[in-house]
Amino acid sequence: MTIDVVNAENQKVGALELSDAVFGGRVKTGLIWESVVRANAADRRGTHATKNRANVSGSGRKPWRQKGTGRARVGEIRNPLWRKGGTVFGPQPRSYDYTLPHKVELGALRAAIAGRAQDGTLVVVDALAIADGKTKSAVELLRRLGADGKTLLVDVAPDEQLSRAVRNLQGVALVPVGRLRARHVADTARVIVTSAAIERLQAVLS
Repeated sequence: MTIDVVNAENQKVGALELSDAVFGGRVKTGLIWESVVRANAADRRGTHATKNRANVSGSGRKPWRQKGTGRARVGEIRNPLWRKGGTVFGPQPRSYDYTLPHKVELGALRAAIAGRAQDGTLVVVDALAIADGKTKSAVELLRRLGADGKTLLVDVAPDEQLSRAVRNLQGVALVPVGRLRARHVADTARVIVTSAAIERLQAVLS
């Protein structure tokens, strides 16, 4: 597979040969789904909490004697069977994060990038940089590259000026290639990646 390399003016300046083993073949959406679910689970705060019978306020004294009153036996008013009593097996603070095999994560990223390459929403540029850190300059750069809607920018070492310029743009994310995950690629309309970053990805994913 061959893909064009453009400059900041969206003019073709070269071509890049992509490996069919990485960017060709069937896109395994199941792997992408597993990676996205894991990433979403890791982002869950997990701060939910309920009070059990040890945490509910109230006396621990036995309301009445065990036998002879004709009423059901009870040990304390914090009994879970009573109104305003403790909660049994309620949610407690926890982490929802879990790990997937490394090969699954790589396979998910490979499938996500391959899908973008096959549907034409992957743009390879020679460099991603602007002269100043102004948001207006970043907007003009994205407009020239045909970015409309959610856009993912990928570089080996993101330009500091560009990073400052795009941080206020809604729907635009600048991610180093070393931290790229399948969810970043799946949750966007267009992926703009530098030639150095795509070569790094090709070396890692092959």
